[in-house]
Amino acid sequence: MALPSKVYKASLQLSDVDHGIYETLLATVAQHPSETEERLLARLLAYAIFHEPELTFTKGISATDEPDLWVKRADDRVRLWVEVGLPEPDRIIKASRHSERVALLACGRQLATWDQQQLPKLEKVANLIVISIDPAIITRLVSQLERSITWSVTITEGTLYLTCGEETLESPLQVKMGSR
Repeated sequence: MALPSKVYKASLQLSDVDHGIYETLLATVAQHPSETEERLLARLLAYAIFHEPELTFTKGISATDEPDLWVKRADDRVRLWVEVGLPEPDRIIKASRHSERVALLACGRQLATWDQQQLPKLEKVANLIVISIDPAIITRLVSQLERSITWSVTITEGTLYLTCGEETLESPLQVKMGSR
């Protein structure tokens, strides 16, 4: 018998000063049984960092032909493809051919190795932005994870400030490729 997904309710008060976005984002996010808590939280962070009004979560890990988040046009073409983690460059290159823009929140235990080995393979992808944040933020968020997530997220001057409970975490948005 397959394990069920865990469902989380998230409320994110987003103030992206750099892009003039001030919204309350409400989301119901399912954590696939094979998905780590770190990856789930990275998807929520990507939802805030790359937010656009039509940005939606996809089926996630269970749908290998879809990103973690996307914006689709009325004609079903993908306008924004958002990945989380350390994907193979071929996946990103393919996505860049089928989407107007591709965004990657690069995160994971092997980030430094991925940066050295895989990032150079993506240099010619013109419609790609790669951002990373301090991995300690995700680690800290995992230790506070509950089924109901309430964050206040402020992005200003290229820095992410995330308040969860009484604690405020801070990280530069390290743009490794492309531009926000």
